[in-house]
Amino acid sequence: MSYLATEKQTALSAVTLASKLTEKIFRSLAGASTVSKDDKSPVTIADFGAQALVNAVLARDFPEDPVVGEEDSAVLQGNTELKAKVWDLVRGVVEEGLPGLIKDEEEMCAMIDRGSYAGSDKGRMWALDPIDGTKGFLRGGQYAVCLALIKDGEVELGVIGCPNLPVDKTAGIEAEGVERGIITHAIKGQGSFQRSLHSDSGDAQVTMRTISSTAEATFCESVESGHSAHTTQHSIATALGITAPSVRMDSQSKYASIARGSGDIYLRLPVSATYEEKIWDHASGVVIVEEAGGKVTDMFGKRLDFGMGRTLRANKGVIAAPVGVHGRVMEVVRGVMGDNIVAK
Repeated sequence: MSYLATEKQTALSAVTLASKLTEKIFRSLAGASTVSKDDKSPVTIADFGAQALVNAVLARDFPEDPVVGEEDSAVLQGNTELKAKVWDLVRGVVEEGLPGLIKDEEEMCAMIDRGSYAGSDKGRMWALDPIDGTKGFLRGGQYAVCLALIKDGEVELGVIGCPNLPVDKTAGIEAEGVERGIITHAIKGQGSFQRSLHSDSGDAQVTMRTISSTAEATFCESVESGHSAHTTQHSIATALGITAPSVRMDSQSKYASIARGSGDIYLRLPVSATYEEKIWDHASGVVIVEEAGGKVTDMFGKRLDFGMGRTLRANKGVIAAPVGVHGRVMEVVRGVMGDNIVAK
């Protein structure tokens, strides 16, 4: 059996289950049931349901492994109506696919709260974002269910479920009449792969596009300007000679897209001197892009350090690009950003 084969199957099962739950919730509720977190980003019942399902699968197969997850059950504990809605949907998925996985509302909340681990640079832990790109989910755009296994601060396994990405990597994200829903996954040292979320067509290896110059590249960037300054990225694109329009989408779907050649460069530029990236926003994507032939560092060429807790506080910004042009992209980013970045 290959390295981490059991962990991979568990992660694929968990992400597939959670991805299908999010689809079901969007179809039935059209994203109507939301609450506001302190940072004002919307949280849907899908976030809570997906985290409960993924953590329950992990608890079943790897009960000793801690989880760094984005959500906790405090909002549900204070809102019995919302908790009942989440449980009704989670129970339906459990009864259909994994009877007995979660027995009641309270166990569901306990599973959500398994994501409270503070993080460490020693031993194994999982990083989970139950819905990365919640605003994309709400608008019917791109979002992702992201799960990564981290060992001693290094990402060893990444799985990203992208329910709204076309299976055909050559199809645009707005294409009509195409099959949608993919699961992208990678184990360190074993390559990156894609499978359909809904059809049993098996795994297909994915690789980044081979480009000889940054002028041939396409940016893949966030829809939300608050996540990465669009005007700065436009200046960087101009300096790199890029003329193709950027592909804009939410979530770690961007990592999945560039890994399969549907884009080439992803930048996450700091919009605040004090902001620290969360580990669950990047862990899965890093290993998937690197195993597809890319390189991911911060703006100073440092590898992303997932052993510092729940954030990437040792890093500033993120640059993901094909290995051959990564250095040039980093040079231009630092030149354009100038005094707006602070070396760490």
